[in-house]
Amino acid sequence: MAIRKIFTEEDKLLLRRSRPIDRFDDRLAELLDDMHETMVKNDGVGLAGPQVGILRRVAVVEADDEYYELINAKITDASGEQIDTEACLSVDSSKNCKVLRPDKVTFSSYDRNGKKYTATVEGLLARAVCHELDHLEGILFYTREYKGK
Repeated sequence: MAIRKIFTEEDKLLLRRSRPIDRFDDRLAELLDDMHETMVKNDGVGLAGPQVGILRRVAVVEADDEYYELINAKITDASGEQIDTEACLSVDSSKNCKVLRPDKVTFSSYDRNGKKYTATVEGLLARAVCHELDHLEGILFYTREYKGK
């Protein structure tokens, strides 16, 4: 495993949409392991492919003793609301802001072996899944800043 360079918002790569993963092989497993190690070393809750220079639909999230590898993931259901301050390993902390997200999300994804699975997460994990899947669409969290009450 290796710590990967984290790309910052100055890198236009972060504003591009990611392509689906089409190979479930040792290179993907290595990427997932590296992303997890990089996320943990930088005290993150999630990390998406574009943040390490890979424009592929892959992300990792970990919170509340739960860890998910998201490959070609899609949110299939969302409910509730939560408003909280978000940050990002790729964005300067001066841009941290409140973002409205669902409190509960169900997503379908593939694991590193190409097996499809579905999971439902709440709270911080739901926020992290939404945040990382936004990265795969080229969306940075501060463009969703909540300016309500």
